[in-house]
Amino acid sequence: MSPVFTALMIPFLGTALGSAFVFFMKKEMPALVQKILLGFASGVMVAASVWSLIIPAIEMGEGKAAIVPPTIGLLAGFLFLLLIDYITPHIHPVGGDEGPQSHLSRTAKLALAVTIHNFPEGMAVGVAIAGALAADFNMAGAFALSLGIAIQNVPEGAIISMPLRAAGNSRWRAFGIGALSGIVEPAGGALVLLLASAVLGIMPYMLAFAAGAMLYVVVEELVPEYSQGEHSNVGTVGFALGFALMMVLDVVLG
Repeated sequence: MSPVFTALMIPFLGTALGSAFVFFMKKEMPALVQKILLGFASGVMVAASVWSLIIPAIEMGEGKAAIVPPTIGLLAGFLFLLLIDYITPHIHPVGGDEGPQSHLSRTAKLALAVTIHNFPEGMAVGVAIAGALAADFNMAGAFALSLGIAIQNVPEGAIISMPLRAAGNSRWRAFGIGALSGIVEPAGGALVLLLASAVLGIMPYMLAFAAGAMLYVVVEELVPEYSQGEHSNVGTVGFALGFALMMVLDVVLG
């Protein structure tokens, strides 16, 4: 199996795995498990954003001006996700705070929110792969970023499929809808790869844009969730372990 195809599909498999919880659990995912997963995924994604996206983007330039494209791309990534949150009928997948009002059900809002955020996450993986292929970077960084997103997607898949099951849908239907919310990730990554040759000249912007989008997800969605209520320290420990693991992988495999 192609390493590129594998890296693109890993996040989708994380969503499918979380959606499959509907076959084994009657209630929600235990808070302790969810906080560990979210914290660990946050650490991996932050570290991967730095080493696999931002630093390579800087290294593509020359002199002090090399920092300009990554800075613009990073801020653009944040603003892009902020705009998406603002203009869509959004509900934070793990927090419950609603954006603009709509007539969609809570479950529909959850599915829409997860799907919307999955597309730029898939694009982030595609950009990391494109950067590795274009500039001969090691694919380990792209795989680590893909894995971090997949871990984050596990609870997201579960919070779509399990409410659907509780609402009376069959387990297979609930699983299918939850899993399909993640199909946009390989689609987003593949789209970036198809356009890679056309955007090669703006790759520093693209890499940093993907990093900004990923960091927005971590700061806006993941950190608030695992830091609330009980077991918040568990999420923090998970973050440290995830960050350290990604750092070690980058040095050893990079």
